[in-house]
Amino acid sequence: MRGVLAVVALVLSSAAGVAESYERVGFDRLSGFKFVPPEPTLDGSTPEGGDEQIPADIKGLNGKKLTVTGYMLPVRLVQGRATEFLLVKDPSMCCYGVMPEMNEWVVVKMKDGGVPPVMDVPVSFYGEFKVGATFENGYMTGIYELAGEGMAKAEG
Repeated sequence: MRGVLAVVALVLSSAAGVAESYERVGFDRLSGFKFVPPEPTLDGSTPEGGDEQIPADIKGLNGKKLTVTGYMLPVRLVQGRATEFLLVKDPSMCCYGVMPEMNEWVVVKMKDGGVPPVMDVPVSFYGEFKVGATFENGYMTGIYELAGEGMAKAEG
């Protein structure tokens, strides 16, 4: 465990100045509206709806360079590094039986080789933010995605 913490500290210190140039957006804003996902389709086709529920100010974040802080829930590890994960609003989401709302997570896909997995502590990630309904096999899988460029120390 000590080795993982040393690697995380090195990653965070090398990203210190980079993340500051990205606009910060919090889950208070990202999850500040009611969102009801469309019913999944039985045939796996893409359901109608989703994007019209996203407020204009949130849609305006699409394509921007942002930093988002939350709790990491790894979904894909490659050689011990998280290359894809959910960044969730609250540490009790998913792992402890509380299913987050659709607008309470960001799917993060790291661009270069992933980052050390960090659980149970807030951490920030920065990169290009995407807003829009995504679907897989007839199910909505999210409305936010971050093309992760790096990890930074959580502030606040």
